[in-house]
Amino acid sequence: MLASLWRNRSLIHALVKREVLGRYRGSVLGLLWSFFNPLLMLAVYTFVFSVIFQARWGNGSGSKTEFALVLLAGLMVFNLFSECIGRAPGLILSNTNYVKKVVFPLEILPFVALLSSLFHVLVSLGVWLIAYMLFFGIPHLTALLIPLVLLPFCLLLMGLSWALASLGVFLRDVSQFIGVAVMMLMFLSPIFYPASALPKSYQQIIYLNPITLVVETTRDILYWGEMPNFTMLGIYWFATAVIAWLGFSWFQKTRKGFADVL
Repeated sequence: MLASLWRNRSLIHALVKREVLGRYRGSVLGLLWSFFNPLLMLAVYTFVFSVIFQARWGNGSGSKTEFALVLLAGLMVFNLFSECIGRAPGLILSNTNYVKKVVFPLEILPFVALLSSLFHVLVSLGVWLIAYMLFFGIPHLTALLIPLVLLPFCLLLMGLSWALASLGVFLRDVSQFIGVAVMMLMFLSPIFYPASALPKSYQQIIYLNPITLVVETTRDILYWGEMPNFTMLGIYWFATAVIAWLGFSWFQKTRKGFADVL
């Protein structure tokens, strides 16, 4: 799995660059849209939940600025998940020429999608850090631990993306199901509310959601300045590494049938 990604690193770099630049090609603002998009979405969500619904974070001061920053920390994680998983079922279907006409390492396509999505997450993280410094001062040192949280999450996304990219070739209904599932997960994840706000019995259930631990930990280390639970994080690293390997193995075993179906 790692050898394939390393062997094709130059091709991956070229494809990621093309995808990031191609998304905004022809627009007046260009890459600046990657900066404005998180700001606009943050403004809308903050207005709806903190002004209309009068939502407040349970253990915070209750200010709209605090709610906005806590909300954006969770949205960054979810946006990475939704973009990667939402695109995964159509990755092979939208690149049929790579399957039929040329010898191409198809296994790198989910990784290219992940890296292009990570670029926008990094932009959102930069927006978050600038906003925090403007309103609250120097960020907590625990923010430096963000790679320890996002890297296993990326392993999870890779495993799921490989599996869904393969299934999307044979079952065209997968993309429809994923669209509904991602929308459900947005409201079943502690993005707009803390997990502690749920009854004890439901808290155990919500932590079965693969996004929950990452959202809560990202929020803790960025905004609250709390150290992550390294035991849970270690278990998460191991579990996501296994998922990534299983997804890659499934993709490699089923890729032989792609050309026949397409």
